Amino acid sequence: MEEARLAAAVEASALIRIAQAQGGFGAVLHKGDAERGALLIVVLERGVLHTMLARQFDGVRYAWAPLPVDVADSANAQLFLEKRKRNDPDEWQIELDIPSAQRLVAEVTSMG
Repeated sequence: MEEARLAAAVEASALIRIAQAQGGFGAVLHKGDAERGALLIVVLERGVLHTMLARQFDGVRYAWAPLPVDVADSANAQLFLEKRKRNDPDEWQIELDIPSAQRLVAEVTSMG
């Protein structure tokens, strides 16, 4: 049986609020399908790209997983985002810039 999940728009809003609660900010880079769109988080720490996470379904439950992109190369990272947007226009791309990227990643990945 598939695990129930929040609407993508609701979860995107919650992620932005988490960043704000940690003293950072969030923005929607690309708005996807409000109900069932996939979610991708671009995590920055004080303006420097730290990691990208995507919601993955393993057949039983959803969990956040890091994406295989070289975050040290910002041009490559931007191309990666553009390609994902073309391949899945329903995907939400959320940017979160916070003082402690490691803390945010730990919090978000523990939420499942």
